[in-house]
Amino acid sequence: MYLHWLAISYSLCLPYLILGSFAAHTEQFDEDLVLRSLRDGKVLSRFSFTTRLNGTTPRNPQSLGSEDSSQHYTLFPLALGQVLREYAVSELHLSLNAGKWNYERWGYPEESGVGTGAELWAWMGAGDPTTVDERWQGLRNALAGLFCASLGSLDEQRTTSPSLAFAPEGSLPNWTLPHLLRHASLPSEHVCTENLTPFLKLLPCKALSGIASLLNPHRLFDADWHGMSVHVLWHEDMGVEVRLAFQAVFDPIRMSLEQKRDWSLQSIFDRSIRRSCPVAASSQIRVELPRDQAYSLGPDPTEIDGEYAIFNTKNVTEELNVSLRWPFEAIFEYPLEPPTVPLTHFSVRRILTGSSQSRGQLSITIQNNLPAQIQTIYLETMPWLLEFYLHTLRVHCDGRSRDDLMSLITYTLPVPHSRPTLFEAALTLPPKATIQITMDVTKSFLRYTEHPPDAQRGWDLPPAVFVPINIPTSLNQTTSLSQDKRSGRPLELRRIYTPTLLVDLATPDFSMPYNVIIMSCTLIALTFGSIFNLLTRRFVLVRVTDSEEKQDKVD
Repeated sequence: MYLHWLAISYSLCLPYLILGSFAAHTEQFDEDLVLRSLRDGKVLSRFSFTTRLNGTTPRNPQSLGSEDSSQHYTLFPLALGQVLREYAVSELHLSLNAGKWNYERWGYPEESGVGTGAELWAWMGAGDPTTVDERWQGLRNALAGLFCASLGSLDEQRTTSPSLAFAPEGSLPNWTLPHLLRHASLPSEHVCTENLTPFLKLLPCKALSGIASLLNPHRLFDADWHGMSVHVLWHEDMGVEVRLAFQAVFDPIRMSLEQKRDWSLQSIFDRSIRRSCPVAASSQIRVELPRDQAYSLGPDPTEIDGEYAIFNTKNVTEELNVSLRWPFEAIFEYPLEPPTVPLTHFSVRRILTGSSQSRGQLSITIQNNLPAQIQTIYLETMPWLLEFYLHTLRVHCDGRSRDDLMSLITYTLPVPHSRPTLFEAALTLPPKATIQITMDVTKSFLRYTEHPPDAQRGWDLPPAVFVPINIPTSLNQTTSLSQDKRSGRPLELRRIYTPTLLVDLATPDFSMPYNVIIMSCTLIALTFGSIFNLLTRRFVLVRVTDSEEKQDKVD
């Protein structure tokens, strides 16, 4: 009997032993959770799950005509790996977000892709037998099925190829033919449970153990802001890297009966870590410590690295519930004004003015918060519904005309029902200056079959993107707006997304067809019913006898 149970235990543990020993040589999985208290009392959480496939390179598109070599994955997500190999993708970035990221109160996010809705961009090498556009179509359809999202709607009417804003974050293979970029966004798409479920299936331990066990959908989708992202990079000296990330901004005060901003893993996620992921090479929770405030952190961290308290969760032997409290704070009061010290290098406000349903004006106001000059890339991608009048472009700096501040302008005219509008330029922001950009736009007339079901609501327009390309290094070392230890990424990769816009287009009176249909159906029903009644009813003459009349009188 003892040997029987020993054999069963060995058979259950053998896959994890083989998995861990095999992954140690070829693959590596790391998980990380960052928790940061924000100035308005909210808490930012960023889950990051990184899987590296060492010693591999992306597939050359010129080899798509022949059979691909066998791929043996242990920790690497098989479903995603098959898609990458099938369409020869060198670099991929996908994000699904719900809500508006507040840069003024929350600062820079841990993951820069926080634009509302869905955003997909990829670098793919050119080559035969299939073109980049054909593989782009197959890629977005495959990802739509994999993540249960409406990514198939990112067709040629929403696809652009910016030349400056989206540089490769990793390395690109040195092939004979160049790499091309494809970018598309869908601001009306949202993230929900049906997207999180396939997201968790790509993890080695799913949501059964490790940091991923905290991903409780009931709490994540109740947050003030939440979003998930998938990043696929290739590093020449390492291999292919897949990073799955999930961000959420929680409001512990809304969940607290005492109106305090104290939080813990149990109060935020309604869960705690009970067991570690057995195949994770590293697993840790990083809590950013408050500055110039008395706080209580529990339990004791494994180590403290600068502004972060690090909890090693690789070998969890008992339930871990990290908590951060402010013992001398009775009730937290929400700040009514934005912080006096800006949390970003520059602030952006974007609006669409004009009451006409045929014309309008796009206005962008940019405030440089640094006492130094900043250079940034400004990108606008609009559906063909809106067309820019480039000759009306005006740039003002503190009320004075400064057209010299904008250079390297790229403008692609839209093609109705085929190609979107693309506007890209390099913008120089003088120190402590306010830049205002205005440009007239025209609104197209749609066919009645092209309007959405909620036509009276309007059309969602994608956010504008700003990518800083030149931040003074001396200021980065002396201000809190610099590249810090939270992400370790250069500021050039910290894109700023504006909120989405809602445009009101000329909409026909959709009630008239329904009125006509209702009236026609009513007339047809009355006419047909009357004729059918006359044709099918049988009229019979009934004679009443004297005995029946007497019986009726007696009754």
